[in-house]
Amino acid sequence: MFPPRCHYTTCLLLFLLVLSDFTISESQSPWAAKKKRMRDKVRNMFYHAYDNYMTHAFPHDELKPISKTFTNSLSELGNLKLEHLPQDYNGSALTLIESLSSLVIMGNNTEFERAVLWLSENLTFDVDARINLFECNIRVLGGLVSAHLLASDSSKKLFQGAYKNQLLALAEDLGKRFLPAFDTPTGLPYAWINLKYGVMENETTETSTSGCGSLILEMGALSKMTGDPIYESVALRALRKLWSMQSSLKLFGTTLDVATGQWIEYSSGIGAGVDSFYEYLLKAHILFGKEDFWKMFHSAYVAVQKYFRHGPWYHEADMRTGRATYWQLTSLQAFWPGLQVLIGDVIAANSSHREFFHVWKNYGVLPERYLLDYQMLHPTEKYYPLRPELAESTFYLYQATKDPWYIEVGESIVNSLNLYTKVEGGFASIKDVTTMQLEDHQHSFFLAETCKYLYLLFDDSFVHENNYVFTTEGHPLPVLSTWHEELPEAYIPTNWTFVKRQPRVNRISAMSLQVCPAMNLKSGQHIESACHIPDARSNYRCLTDEDCGVDATTCRRRSCSMAGYCGLWLII
Repeated sequence: MFPPRCHYTTCLLLFLLVLSDFTISESQSPWAAKKKRMRDKVRNMFYHAYDNYMTHAFPHDELKPISKTFTNSLSELGNLKLEHLPQDYNGSALTLIESLSSLVIMGNNTEFERAVLWLSENLTFDVDARINLFECNIRVLGGLVSAHLLASDSSKKLFQGAYKNQLLALAEDLGKRFLPAFDTPTGLPYAWINLKYGVMENETTETSTSGCGSLILEMGALSKMTGDPIYESVALRALRKLWSMQSSLKLFGTTLDVATGQWIEYSSGIGAGVDSFYEYLLKAHILFGKEDFWKMFHSAYVAVQKYFRHGPWYHEADMRTGRATYWQLTSLQAFWPGLQVLIGDVIAANSSHREFFHVWKNYGVLPERYLLDYQMLHPTEKYYPLRPELAESTFYLYQATKDPWYIEVGESIVNSLNLYTKVEGGFASIKDVTTMQLEDHQHSFFLAETCKYLYLLFDDSFVHENNYVFTTEGHPLPVLSTWHEELPEAYIPTNWTFVKRQPRVNRISAMSLQVCPAMNLKSGQHIESACHIPDARSNYRCLTDEDCGVDATTCRRRSCSMAGYCGLWLII
């Protein structure tokens, strides 16, 4: 099972996903044969979905696998009422863009190069189509930015000829088309923008927390690559404005008005409408090295643990009072254990993950919404659209623990997908998990995320090559020294000898501020901890175990880490 706490060096390796130092050799592992068999099975799944898309839907956006036709769905993403749909939009090869990094991870350089060349010669964003900024950012801009970084990595040798930054040119063109959305009194962007004409007259000013707070990775990376700070600047301004709108409990609502900066929906949680906001605070810190991102994430994470967590579950609560509002599981929440792994909160991650998998086993897949207080499905949201979040968290937890149980979880997920969702023309969403009735839609994220995380679970060689941050859409962005103003020593691989190393007094890595779960001690006192946070004394460093506090999960005394930090306990 898991260790009672995450030792500093172990946490650091988890955080960076640099695992070769403690991973059992594949040739020695008794699970090697199963992992290889499952890897091949996932590869077959990916190509069954990809080949059918290329045959029946390309260059349109997404595949309809039952009818073997297509849908130009970019303008429909997030558009629940299907309003203001374009008349002459014929697709932007969405699924192909989403598949680019998956092709690289699976080693198909030839198809990757062919796809890049087609996109560079045929793709245009000068189209009269109203799109959701958040969805287009994470899917299209994120797919292009990630693929450009992979293509321009000379060590990967993805091209037979010379790569001429074609994907970066497309990404920059798209990024420029995003900019009018940020022209609001608050700096918070409109949720919808027309790629050709900008913000339309009488456009709605309602947007989600995720829509405002989950742009910094893709747009920040675009600024780093182009040298134009405008993309990072507008995304950062929106994020900071959103942060200023937190309640006194350090909680955030779900929907807001970009013109007034006022909340519309006060109930919130870690699921739909908010999920990737938390994710991007931490991942922006990893990718760009800015201390402000970590401080924001740490504050927000502790508030989540305090007000949303109930045992292994996370209910929703009113951002103003902290009182529970909705006791429900939503499938998007299943990303949370994976995020917890990145901060070393492995025991809490495992606890929640097992509950999500228990629901998966009960229904065969993970339903969109499950009512915890009634222990029943939501009456109208019984569908499963091939979502990746449980596979994503399974991948991270296996990386953290090497517990073979997670391989069995992955095998169960793969078998369920093949049993219930595979059809002759691809993989279909499930309309009702109680009957397994299918829906004629293969979402692009099935190739970008679901297949990718399952493949990485069984073959993690890709993450051994570099340190990567995966966006909320599963697109890998490498952690580069040139993107950090002050790169922590621990981020720097030993072969980066040219990087100037600055002495750091209080911090070695982000894991020196690892956050731990809340719990109840036997005495009845409620204790909340933030591990490895030094106390208020200037330049504090622990020297011996006697300088440290008590472990949150075992109630045992914490030892002093190699970095010189130990626990800080807050009795409330």
